[in-house]
Amino acid sequence: MPALQPTRQPGNADLGHPWFAGPAGQGLLAAESRAMARMLAAIPALPWVWVGVAGAAPPHRDIGRGICMHRAPGGFAGSVRCGLPLPLANESFGAVLLQHVLDDGFADTGAVLSECRRILAPGGVLWLAALNPWSTYRARWWRSGMRARGPGYWQAALARAGFPVDAVSLQWLGPRWRPEDAEAGIGAADRLRAGLALTVSKRVHAAIPPNAVRKLRLQAGVGAMRAQLRVVGDPGGEGSQKPGGRP
Repeated sequence: MPALQPTRQPGNADLGHPWFAGPAGQGLLAAESRAMARMLAAIPALPWVWVGVAGAAPPHRDIGRGICMHRAPGGFAGSVRCGLPLPLANESFGAVLLQHVLDDGFADTGAVLSECRRILAPGGVLWLAALNPWSTYRARWWRSGMRARGPGYWQAALARAGFPVDAVSLQWLGPRWRPEDAEAGIGAADRLRAGLALTVSKRVHAAIPPNAVRKLRLQAGVGAMRAQLRVVGDPGGEGSQKPGGRP
């Protein structure tokens, strides 16, 4: 299996940025933990995958069956030690949660998101947490080497990976300035919170394309209603009927 190729120098940085293990980072992670618990409680009883940075705690095991991994040198470690591609079956998970895994340029964003889409079952949910570049809290990670990107960047990355960006929902999480203010919201004032979370479902496609669309048109007859069937896409064929004609 090919190993994950980091874009940073190998070493302790491969474990994820140490900022998240400090008091400022823990305030943000606390708000995200509650959001993850709510999201997992709402999905069907399918297994899920969580990948986080050092200092982040995985969701509680009693929420459901889950595979939990942290950043590690060369890839990920935890329930499974691996790189990319993930050694997980196609379309077998109800949710994938990425908690700040891509905030420091560790891996190819497109490759990670494409793998998430591959292992998600149709209708499964991807939850992605990242730093908010517009937050006043950014002063606490200033010059740390982490990259805060706006929702537009993540929406474009999700679209390139094959997710339906018209179905992306956005939430603002964590402190505005004080670490203990670990709440969440979607209002205008919440846009100053430390983190953002995007949620998107893997679209379900019809396995068999529909045949000619049949429309039922009702017309008023003499003393009764007469139903007339018109086949769209088969004009003049054997299955078509002319208005007022006999079968």
